[in-house]
Amino acid sequence: MMHLTCTNMPVEKIDHALETIKSNGIQNVLALRGDPPHGQDKFVQVEGGFACALDLVQHIRAKYGDYFGITVAGYPEAHPDAIQGEGGATLEAYTNDLAYLKRKVDAGADLIVTQLFYDTDIFLKFVNDCRQIGITCPIVPGIMPINNYKGFVRMTGFCKTKIPAEITAALDPIKDNEEAVKAYGIHLGTEMCKKILATGIKTLHLYTLNMEKSALAILMNLGLIEESKVSRPLPWRPPTNVFRVKEDVRPIFWANRPKSYITRTLGWDQYPQGRWGDSRNPSYGALTDHQFARPRGRGKKLQEEWAVPLKSVEDISERFTNFCEGKLTSSPWSELDGLQPETKIIDDQLVKINQKGFLTINSQPAVNGEKSDSPTVGWGGPGGYVYQKAYLELFCAKEKLDQLVEKIKAFPSLTYIAVNKDGESFSNVPANAVNAVTWGVFPGKEIIQPTVVDSASFMVWKDEAFEIWTRGWGCLFPEGDSSRELLEKVQKSYYLVSLVDNDYIHGDLFAAFKEI
Repeated sequence: MMHLTCTNMPVEKIDHALETIKSNGIQNVLALRGDPPHGQDKFVQVEGGFACALDLVQHIRAKYGDYFGITVAGYPEAHPDAIQGEGGATLEAYTNDLAYLKRKVDAGADLIVTQLFYDTDIFLKFVNDCRQIGITCPIVPGIMPINNYKGFVRMTGFCKTKIPAEITAALDPIKDNEEAVKAYGIHLGTEMCKKILATGIKTLHLYTLNMEKSALAILMNLGLIEESKVSRPLPWRPPTNVFRVKEDVRPIFWANRPKSYITRTLGWDQYPQGRWGDSRNPSYGALTDHQFARPRGRGKKLQEEWAVPLKSVEDISERFTNFCEGKLTSSPWSELDGLQPETKIIDDQLVKINQKGFLTINSQPAVNGEKSDSPTVGWGGPGGYVYQKAYLELFCAKEKLDQLVEKIKAFPSLTYIAVNKDGESFSNVPANAVNAVTWGVFPGKEIIQPTVVDSASFMVWKDEAFEIWTRGWGCLFPEGDSSRELLEKVQKSYYLVSLVDNDYIHGDLFAAFKEI
């Protein structure tokens, strides 16, 4: 469903947006007035545009008939513009807001999704009030799980949302404990949904703000989905960008940094589909501060877990080892939380090689024909089978690399690429080799191979990977700190290694490390 607002949108832009989604088969639109333009306190109608959502609904219906399903916003506590002070909207303002909502429905809206709320009684009263004035279309409650305290305060303040006293009392003692706040948010969201569903309402809308784990946990608590049935269409999360909907193959190097990959490929005219070779040698965007920015909560977690004094490379190795042991939940090389489920299959082996000074930042186990609905390695939906070649990506010192390369000679199924910060490289594969390391077989479809090891892309990725030593980890220490200087030394001297075991049936990627 496309979200379409009136903010800074003359009718020509609105029609262009509608024609674009129509040509791509999208038939649902959320029609909103939108927030005030940037830098302004109040909404301002752009020249040649619309003043309100009602105008937008009327325009869509007049020009496109019944082609689009139209959703509009409903406000259980009245629109924020109608709320003055902490006492909420007056009865007159609330009544006028309901009347305006009915006009949107009468103009052609098919569905109402509400603004966030935390008092379910207010929502249920709102539904009843809508029915009393003749609004008969479905009304879907908008539930926003609490993921962190500051975000909760900011959002409820912006929306002028009433917070029941018991929620404030529950949050106040734990507001500085992000994990406790998130757990409470899941509990609260579950209880709110239970109460709403008990009234006969059958549909929920959960606002995720790109943090879907709490929403999934709530749905699991409600028994609406099983954990084992949460299916990934691809091993990586597909982007919502309409221009990337057909993208189905990526280099594995950015597996733990998907947002960075998306920003570095924004300028592509086409995104790889079916085979990586179909879009060979694309130009990646340059590294900017954007790739190294992180949410405040993640930055705080990295500070707590990684800004510890480092006196030797053994101390560095200990950080990586602790991450593989599950003692740390963050990594400078990952935008994700902790080890991914499939990586836990090989966590013991990862711990052992990290203790030896091979510092892993990306990995996957070998998989030979697992069902595609497997809770750990599955993707692509039920009815298929998935396969993986074992993969490792790591940093190591030159002497460690020399030992590893010598051992690899005894394992013909192993291929590797190694490169240092300056671009000096060693490899036993051709310069432009592309190796599919994940693929799936599904009924009635061609084989899908969504992740590859691409030599050319690895040389692009290595700049980002090495930069993280200083801009992702070193920056946690003061300028001139000895720990920071040690990390800079490692950055300049270590090699980044990509290692694949092409025998996904009988291979043992870790065998090459046993005698080192």
